[in-house]
Amino acid sequence: MALFILPAGLLVCALLVVPMLMMARISLNHYDPASLMVEALTAENYLRAVVDPYYQRILLVTLGVALSCTLLTLILAFPAAYWLARMESRWKSIVTILTMFPLLVGNVVRSAGWIALLGNDGLINATLQGIGLTSGTMKLLYTPGAVVVGIVGVVLPYMVLTLSAVIEGIPRQIEEAAVNLGAKPMTVFRRVVLPLATPGVVAGSVLVFILCMNAYATPVLLGGPQFRMMAPAVYDQFSRVSNWPFERRWPSSCSLSRL
Repeated sequence: MALFILPAGLLVCALLVVPMLMMARISLNHYDPASLMVEALTAENYLRAVVDPYYQRILLVTLGVALSCTLLTLILAFPAAYWLARMESRWKSIVTILTMFPLLVGNVVRSAGWIALLGNDGLINATLQGIGLTSGTMKLLYTPGAVVVGIVGVVLPYMVLTLSAVIEGIPRQIEEAAVNLGAKPMTVFRRVVLPLATPGVVAGSVLVFILCMNAYATPVLLGGPQFRMMAPAVYDQFSRVSNWPFERRWPSSCSLSRL
């Protein structure tokens, strides 16, 4: 068995672990405007990321969005995952494929679709104005809510599939026994299904939280230039500032204009 795992393990180490170790070493260097990077062993880069108010705000926004998206995704995914796990129809495989189908669409294409829906001249505003619910244009795009909705749309299939796999392993007889003993549906869910599905909840939540923390295209396209999250800020340090160790300190006005 170890012989079959070895090639995949070596590939993961070569493509993931080694670059991450290289980046960890680079993060301990000094930044120099002339040579861009000077060999060193310093923790000043990490200290700045924690102490600087600008990056504190970015980290707090990222954590807030990631936690909100994870909780909302879990709430939306659990009923769908339960329904999919308990489905006995011959169409179950088709439904599973349809659940996975959104994963084939890139995040940029998804965001373009959300822009068409949430824009000032988008479908939602046009519909609300057409039926008379609003007299003016509602600002739906370039808001934190648009970012949350866009990210949830990306990560929802991961949570559904993870929960469905775990719920499918819960014997249906346990639920039937609880019902026969007089338990109501919500009691069955709270006292039987949810505790037994905890491994799937934890695994799905961790996976979704990591994906939300590292979201790039959706915050940039749906949040606008004033909405900052961690992944776009890291990318800006690499591509625009060419500050790989992340040590140079900008004045506040310059930070906002450069980042």
